[in-house]
Amino acid sequence: MSALDHVASALREAITTTAREALGVELEEVPLTEPPEPKLGDFACSACLPLAKTLRRAPRQIAESLVEALPPIEGVARLEIAGPGYINAYLDRPKLAAALLAELEEAPAPPRDVHEAPRVDASRPKVIVEHTNINPNKAAHVGHLRNAVLGDSLVRLLQHSGQPVEVQNYIDDTGVQVADVVVGFTAFSERNAAAGLAEVERLMAAQEEGGRPFDHECWDLYSQVTQWYEADEERLTHRKQALHEMEEGESELAKLGHVIATAIVKRHLATMARIGVGYHLLPWEGDVLAAEFWQDAFARLKESGAIHLAEDGKNAGCWVMPLADSADFADEKDPDKILVRSNGTVTYTGKDIALQMWKFGLLDSDFRYRVFAEDERAKLWTSDTDGGSAEGHPEFGKGGSVYNVIDVRQSYPQKVVKNALALLGHAEAADGSTHYSYEMVALTPRTAEALGFEITEEERKASHVEMSGRRGIGVKADDLLDRLASEASEKVRANADITEDELAATAAAVAVGALRYFMLKFTRNSLIAFDIESAVQFQGEAGPYLQYTTVRTANVFRKLAEEGHDLSGSLVDELQDAGDFLEDDLVWTVLMNVARLPTVVQRSVDTLELAPIAKHGFQLCQSFNKFYGKHSLLHAETDELRRGRAAVARTFLLGQRQVLGLLGLPEPERM
Repeated sequence: MSALDHVASALREAITTTAREALGVELEEVPLTEPPEPKLGDFACSACLPLAKTLRRAPRQIAESLVEALPPIEGVARLEIAGPGYINAYLDRPKLAAALLAELEEAPAPPRDVHEAPRVDASRPKVIVEHTNINPNKAAHVGHLRNAVLGDSLVRLLQHSGQPVEVQNYIDDTGVQVADVVVGFTAFSERNAAAGLAEVERLMAAQEEGGRPFDHECWDLYSQVTQWYEADEERLTHRKQALHEMEEGESELAKLGHVIATAIVKRHLATMARIGVGYHLLPWEGDVLAAEFWQDAFARLKESGAIHLAEDGKNAGCWVMPLADSADFADEKDPDKILVRSNGTVTYTGKDIALQMWKFGLLDSDFRYRVFAEDERAKLWTSDTDGGSAEGHPEFGKGGSVYNVIDVRQSYPQKVVKNALALLGHAEAADGSTHYSYEMVALTPRTAEALGFEITEEERKASHVEMSGRRGIGVKADDLLDRLASEASEKVRANADITEDELAATAAAVAVGALRYFMLKFTRNSLIAFDIESAVQFQGEAGPYLQYTTVRTANVFRKLAEEGHDLSGSLVDELQDAGDFLEDDLVWTVLMNVARLPTVVQRSVDTLELAPIAKHGFQLCQSFNKFYGKHSLLHAETDELRRGRAAVARTFLLGQRQVLGLLGLPEPERM
């Protein structure tokens, strides 16, 4: 429990006990809110207002009686009555400030990525978060970035709250999109499978020598194949053949699909590494089939009566889950869900049900595993039914709850997955299945034009321009990051004396901060119109503003050290003895904003929204910059005053680093 929470808890307990003993009433709750300005106190309690009818007295009179009877409360300096009957609590500023800095100094540094976050409480059930999940058929685009940023920040939030978390990135290597790229390297290009594989290997070799990235090549090829199908629908037979062979997994065409998917997954991982996103496990759809997860799930679904074989109508010959009688599907025009088509192929949703059952440890089978990639900090594991091992790996799956980070368009199939678990009798797993949905990403008109897209006059006047593969309006994730880094580079160059090597690293970090903050400052079910200019600004509600304020504060401490001011030790005593210094509302606002961070974080845990943390980080920086504009550390009149101000600055710095860690914003050395 944080220092501020301790005081709030003591205040609630004292009011509850005193109301019972002095007034003879039992309070169901003691609401504490944050007053709009420090002069009105640090907490406002409205518990007396609803007592007027019960006690037949004015709320203000009730509040006066209650305050008069209250004993001294640890951490509270004084209480005042305000308005119609509010009790405003003013805290013991030196005591709270000292306790706040002490707990921040003892807190672990925020992790750089998911592999560094400790499992704080291993006794708690493991949480599985699946996110990113890009079809391995072409380069990642800006929409995938929102998925990855939301998923990664959710993981950081859950880990911060003490949850053990396993992060998965599901790879759909046997789907339509990969099949279309396989067709692109074969039938579309008038090659057989062997020649297609040779072309893939040539492009991959060219990539290694500094040529165009392979996933960017496939971006163009996928679009060309789509147009090729549209010109003659009979060509779709090539897709059907590729899908069939890929599911069987034995032919040269299937081998080509696996090589393509593996090469693109490596490119996707490199893209996500640029924004600080990592994973523990890559489960592959092909392995879900090969490990017989679906066969196991299918048998259980049939045995339970959750599905049946349709004998007539449009679904004749298909295995169907009837959902028309379920309230969850009342708004669906055609709620019955096909899990196995009449030709025997399994739908995406069928495979998703099987995978969800595995995540909860509800199947008798498991993957085999091998290391896909590793560095000095961690190993990334992958499922592998052929060459993998059943031993020597961490225990994957068997989660107590599962979050699937998928866009809002997938709400229906995600409801089907949850419903399937309930029909199979796994009520706890169904309740523990959460579709962490989010809305799509568009572009502002000025960003669309800045990226070279042709837009209509009507779109130019609109709030956003939607992505359109048909019109060629789609932004590769790498291209967007490169553009953000270029914009950041110009701003950093104008703002700091920096070498070219430092500039490149700083610009890359600022680009990540710009992207991640923009993706997180909106609630997840808000459509985002991404705007490069707004994202990269160093002033205003943007990631670089949070980064710049943090970096500038850290640099002040370095400059003070260079001038001979030793501030390396703890500064808690400076706050404990600060006295009149803490009566300055600019000072106190900074400290209270830091003190309220755990409450904001807990609210985010409860609501699964990251936007409140992003907003709070911005407000914290605003309050600190107002403080620093009046109270310079470098030009303090006395050493005592300098150390007092430094204690406030360090409290801010440690608190703000917690914000950056939760949001995944890097802290550059210089800006």
